[in-house]
Amino acid sequence: MIKLLRHMKARQWQLFALGILFMIIQTWLDLRLPDYMSRITEMVQTGTATNQGLAAMGGMMMLCAVGTTAMAIASNYASSKMAASFSHDLRSDIFHKVQTFSKEEIDRFSTASLITRSTNDVVQIQNFVSRGLRMIVRAPIIIGLALYKMSIRYWQWTGVTAMTVALVLVVIVFVIKYAHPRFRRMQKLTDEVNRAMRENMTGMRVIRAYNAADYQMHEFKEASENLMDNERKARVMLQLMPSTNQFANNALTVAIYAIGAYLIATAANAGEQLAIFTDMVVFSTYAAKMIQGVSSLEMVFNMLPRATTSSERVFEILETDTSINPGDRHDPKPGKDGTVEFRHVSFRYPETADMALEDISFVAEKGQTVGIIGSTASGKTSLVNLIPRLYDATKGDVFVDGINVKDFDTTALRSRLSYVPQGAVLFTGTVATNVAYGRVTGRKMPEPGTEEYEKKVWDAITIAQAREFVEGKMEQGMESPVFRGGTNVSGGQKQRLAIARAVYRKPEIYIFDDAFSALDYKTDRTLRDELKKAEGDATVIVVASRIATIRDADKILVMDEGRIVGEGTHEELMENCKVYQEIAYTQLSPEELAS
Repeated sequence: MIKLLRHMKARQWQLFALGILFMIIQTWLDLRLPDYMSRITEMVQTGTATNQGLAAMGGMMMLCAVGTTAMAIASNYASSKMAASFSHDLRSDIFHKVQTFSKEEIDRFSTASLITRSTNDVVQIQNFVSRGLRMIVRAPIIIGLALYKMSIRYWQWTGVTAMTVALVLVVIVFVIKYAHPRFRRMQKLTDEVNRAMRENMTGMRVIRAYNAADYQMHEFKEASENLMDNERKARVMLQLMPSTNQFANNALTVAIYAIGAYLIATAANAGEQLAIFTDMVVFSTYAAKMIQGVSSLEMVFNMLPRATTSSERVFEILETDTSINPGDRHDPKPGKDGTVEFRHVSFRYPETADMALEDISFVAEKGQTVGIIGSTASGKTSLVNLIPRLYDATKGDVFVDGINVKDFDTTALRSRLSYVPQGAVLFTGTVATNVAYGRVTGRKMPEPGTEEYEKKVWDAITIAQAREFVEGKMEQGMESPVFRGGTNVSGGQKQRLAIARAVYRKPEIYIFDDAFSALDYKTDRTLRDELKKAEGDATVIVVASRIATIRDADKILVMDEGRIVGEGTHEELMENCKVYQEIAYTQLSPEELAS
């Protein structure tokens, strides 16, 4: 929790201090009420009460009550505003931090956990900052002032009150030590519930196709019941605190009146008895206020375990060092722009023993088209992921524009690339916003809404062979809505829009990771021909599972078990690469092989 306080900014500390000031005034006014009650009781008992005097005391009590309410509202407002500002900053920090993560960090935390940490965990922290911090400060103030006012009367009452408060605090500490581990586990179980829900939503078509609803229901039910069981045990233990507070309040009231009765019975005269009775009434009011302060601690300790766990999970993200550290190079080496080179590159995924890539060396010159083919799990995607630094090579070096990618500023590096992954990704918005998503930082691009912008978007859509369905089948053309994940378009349409996004930014280097797999052969061929005309002297790296897609490439790399086992043109590989021949024999007809 100390880290949490250190993360607060100056304006939040100012609001916090203002809230505390209002709270101190509120507490002081609240504890003034018993003093006026004491005077009224004394006036009535001594027969000195007058209508004017009682009205004056009543008026002062009313002013204190109104002032207490006003200060409570002001304190709540300042605390709520501070908590909202803090949670906003915290969420932004988490989002920006995750943006710097490589695939390694994303995989380590998991998507479901990152979502839970940036939503549910931040809400837990916000609730604690809004109410818990205020109560942590208020409780000692009200307890301290109440004890001070009580101590100037009879030590017997003060002693029994202090013992009662100590008993309550012991119970609170015991409950916290029991509940904290369960609240820590509760957040992890919440991750599991979110994971089960997310998989169910994203995989709905597969689940229905395989009639696996019962299996998914079992998965969700198990995760949900684990969460429920863990929370039930924690909540049952937490219920000890309100029960203990109620018992302590009742027991303290009985003890105060019992001690008061004894003191009155042993008093020397009626005047002393009257003074003891008046003090007893006031003291019982102070005791009630103090128990109220302890009860507020109960609410704090209800929230503290979960808030502590949430803050640990949030700061685990904020304090994670990304494995991808940007360099400071922005410009290519003279005459090297558009080149990609691998020098003895090996790569192993985190937490795995075997190398995914071993001793990879090749050069893609400016303007060349390089095809990469191989069997499943041969390392094709792993290879191209190293170019935009989604991962870093374990050994060896990757060069883009003659500069080691580790020395490149990551924004400058990725601005040179257009990358279309295996699974085409579309974002909520329109066709135009998805295509123009490829706007390049630092390069002058047409502004949305302009004629130049619309022409550039349509050009990219046309090259990607998407114009037919965008213009002919979508009612609003390029302004037609795209749902989250592109669920309102087919797989082939989604892939073509993803390719249009890559074309839009006119990069030095294109990377297509099996991006033509959902296209029919005719569309595939036409798209590649149009792309060839439009790309100019851009370097193109194409990962493909079909030989037809890369047959005309200037150079083809054949991958097998993480190694390059063949390199050359289609004709050369048909003569000297056994792996390539095996792929060709399974995909091409005798006529195609002969030609």
